Amino acid sequence: MPEPVTLQLLREWGVPDADGSKKSRGQVVVVGGSRRSPGAPLLSAEAALRVGAGRVGIAVPSAIAPQLGPAMPEAGIYELPVGSDPVDDALCSGLESADAVLLGPGFDDPDSTRAALHAVCDADVGRLVLDAFALGILPSFDRDLLPDDLLINANAEEAELLLERDLGDDRAADILEIARRYRAVVHCFGTVATPDGRCWQAQPGGSGLGTAGSGDVLSGTITGFAARGMDAARASVWGGWTHARAGDRLQERVGIGFLARDLLLELTAVVHES
Repeated sequence: MPEPVTLQLLREWGVPDADGSKKSRGQVVVVGGSRRSPGAPLLSAEAALRVGAGRVGIAVPSAIAPQLGPAMPEAGIYELPVGSDPVDDALCSGLESADAVLLGPGFDDPDSTRAALHAVCDADVGRLVLDAFALGILPSFDRDLLPDDLLINANAEEAELLLERDLGDDRAADILEIARRYRAVVHCFGTVATPDGRCWQAQPGGSGLGTAGSGDVLSGTITGFAARGMDAARASVWGGWTHARAGDRLQERVGIGFLARDLLLELTAVVHES
């Protein structure tokens, strides 16, 4: 049976010390974006900062890169290579120095996503979080090319793609199967599982979280905690719980109809009140 996630458990785990400079609180690089969804990596990047990461970079296709600097002046902006070209020196340095890299938010083409994932793996990334469109290509991607320290953030549809079958009645067993198959820590609607068989279950949050961009905020939240130095399982548990509580706070206050970007300020409040 999964271990229930409670506020007491999270307080026992704690969060990394927030003292020191922005360099000591972790660096994140978010890889994603497309003409159709240029805002997705912005949501993820800001979420990582809102839970305490110190620095963030965003790597996107060159067609949308000029738009993102003014939209998020706190972020460093990188351009993804075209096709199978290698990453340039600036992006390579950013990826290799990152404490956690998130890949997937805003991608909408499997070939581009696959090329970006190969480029990121070639850059020797230490800790990688996969989300959104990246999960659609994962079953056909060579797991040995990916970092050992791998986190997956999946919704129900993406979990079925990873399992290559429908979800069953035992959600924890299904998420454990994904974790073992991909040798990754997996988060799916409040369930977190590890390849060695550990499992936690948190309340996944109210229906208000079912809004465009909410998953991008969630993946950025998990990545932010991962960059701050939490192990993969604790980062996933903390990230899922914080995202859910942020949604609950908004739903209690304003009802259904809040936007994903409204969650961002709530993330910081939830962390500080936990």
